[in-house]
Amino acid sequence: MKPTPKKLNELPATAICGNDISSSCLYVSALTIVYAGQYAWISLLTVGAVLFLFRKIYGEVVGALPLNGGAYNALLNTTSKSVASLAATLTILSYMATAVISASEAMHYVHELWEAWPVVIATVILLALFMGITIMGIGESSKVAVVIFLFHLTSLILLSSFCGWYLFNNGLSVFQANHALPTEEGLINALFFGFCAAMLGISGFESSANFVEEQGEGVFRKTLRNMWIVVSVFNPLMAFMALAIIPMGEIAEHQEALLSHMGNVAGGGWLSVLISTDAALVLSGAVLTSFIGVGGLTERMTLDRILPPFLLKRNKKGSTYRISIMFFLLCTSILFITQGDLGALAGVYTIAFLSVMILFGIGNILLKVRRKNLPRPEHSTWLGLLVAIGMVIAAAIGNAIMNPSYLTVFFEYFIPTILIVGIMLNRIFLLRLLLNIIKYIFKPIENLVGSAHRGIHRSIDKINSQKFVYFTKDDDVATLNKVMLYIKQNEHTRTLKVVSVLDKGENLPAEFLRDIDVLDREYPEIKIEFIQIHDEFGPTLIKKLSSKWNIPINFMFIGSPGDRFPYRIEEMGGVRLII
Repeated sequence: MKPTPKKLNELPATAICGNDISSSCLYVSALTIVYAGQYAWISLLTVGAVLFLFRKIYGEVVGALPLNGGAYNALLNTTSKSVASLAATLTILSYMATAVISASEAMHYVHELWEAWPVVIATVILLALFMGITIMGIGESSKVAVVIFLFHLTSLILLSSFCGWYLFNNGLSVFQANHALPTEEGLINALFFGFCAAMLGISGFESSANFVEEQGEGVFRKTLRNMWIVVSVFNPLMAFMALAIIPMGEIAEHQEALLSHMGNVAGGGWLSVLISTDAALVLSGAVLTSFIGVGGLTERMTLDRILPPFLLKRNKKGSTYRISIMFFLLCTSILFITQGDLGALAGVYTIAFLSVMILFGIGNILLKVRRKNLPRPEHSTWLGLLVAIGMVIAAAIGNAIMNPSYLTVFFEYFIPTILIVGIMLNRIFLLRLLLNIIKYIFKPIENLVGSAHRGIHRSIDKINSQKFVYFTKDDDVATLNKVMLYIKQNEHTRTLKVVSVLDKGENLPAEFLRDIDVLDREYPEIKIEFIQIHDEFGPTLIKKLSSKWNIPINFMFIGSPGDRFPYRIEEMGGVRLII
């Protein structure tokens, strides 16, 4: 039986996703100064405002559909599997790039302290270490994440304090000199391209939505708030402090380790060493975030038969260790393919992450339009939603303009990945195509063709043998027809159980039974089994029927419940919404 792990409270849940997003100040402050110059802190504040809008967007979507998967889950419950798989593919690419870049950068910081440190080999060891921690279970992972997160926040506060004391003693002359420098590209261009670069500082904000099922009641919204506070305070503050104590030319010289240099200027060598140590730790924490986030997403995709089922094997700790091992192997292969030169992966990281944010916003639009009756704890405004999506689209375009080579590299990784997912989604069609090719080529060899024909048909029959369930009470024929169309277009099955749960003494009208008969004739490829049950509809009945019929709960569908529905969607055990 699958172990039931303890739910995460606010601190460990925030730490897991916070290590990723809070580590951004180590590189995004210097990067934004490169593009926005003395106005970098304004661009970073603008990003904080955009992230504030996304707090509502994520809060509404995940509040209505509190299941692992992030943008994939949002689109799966509002549109088709193929569209949802696009979001999932982009998310996995983003996590893969994040893990490799963060691990490599962490080891580069260690290399700054100890030049004999072998960066590439150490990066592989670090990836393997966090693979092992993830396999031990999310509870153990969260303890490591909390230690790293608290140390990082303490280091940032300490650095800010020493920089503030330095300014108190030396004044703002450096800031004034930097501010007086001419802006070659003009103020508007500087702010825009600075904003585009600064948007990389919110990578990791989507991670909390990918392991929401492991979080306690009400924790998810708190993680969004906490991540927003950290990014909105420290990212602009670090850029402002850098411009206030370091001349612009010197900032460019120390771009790769700007915060460490700030520590050396404001507090001395010991503070510089502390910040470098902190950088190595928190960037390592971002690797852990990637492993946990991709684990929750991949598990959900596998349950929905988009990825091979062998990935769901669990160990005694209850973790899906094969997913962690597969992710480690993919990250390691990319590291060796790039030969440790990870500049190209920045293209994958940038485009994939911003695309995921855009798709999540689109998922919110679809949720408002197609699932408007679904209960949710909060609502984003239409104006805020459209502004947020527009700002992220602008950032994606800006990054493509600044680094056109990013698009080429992105598609080099994206196309093979989406092809794998596409093969899984269309495997019945491909198997049938393969069958026809075999029959055509090997027609003279009758026995061989016959053997292959029977084997492939057995594979098709095995896939189609999975039964599905749709719960209804008094849906009209138009609604039931939409259900049949969804099943036909998105699932591989030959049998659909249409179940009506009624109160004692209640009977369905004869017209409803005639509608079922009409649909059964209209879709001869799907056998409709109509079942009438007198019982109370809820999680208990669903679990009972799932066990009795040997049908997983995530293969059971319902229409969107209204405000009067007595249960929350997460209490239903994973039942999917299709109408």
